[in-house]
Amino acid sequence: MAAFDISVILNGAERTFSVAPETMLLDVIRDDARLTGTKIGCDQAVCGACTVLVDGKPAAACATFAFLADGKAVTTIEGLATGNALHPVQEAFKTKSAFQCGFCTPGFVLLAAALLAENPTPDRAEIAAWLTANICRCTGYEMIVEAVEDAAARLRAGDEGRP
Repeated sequence: MAAFDISVILNGAERTFSVAPETMLLDVIRDDARLTGTKIGCDQAVCGACTVLVDGKPAAACATFAFLADGKAVTTIEGLATGNALHPVQEAFKTKSAFQCGFCTPGFVLLAAALLAENPTPDRAEIAAWLTANICRCTGYEMIVEAVEDAAARLRAGDEGRP
């Protein structure tokens, strides 16, 4: 089948891409938009390395057809910061050293940003429940939970975030 155009708001900017029906959102992000912060992990929507936000909700870009993002806002790790100012979740991950190899970090950061946009005061159990959607092979979960708690405190103190 022939390619067709889709239009998305990618990290705040309207972009048009020509896609085949079977094209995945991950391929558009990495190959067409050249944004490589979104990682290719399991390619089966299990590990969370490819997590992006579609209209503010977490989505596995490896299992989301690109045409499903037509007309929607897509946020990648590159679009979370505002200029040189990191998003509060990014800042908290940096401060708490909530990464080891860093491969899973973009997915966890976007997942945490979505959680805090939905609930700015999650308890540890809710944070842990949300984090089960992603896998850290380096076992950095405790630091990741602490970073999400820190980001929640930053947001409550008035540090603006915008997933």
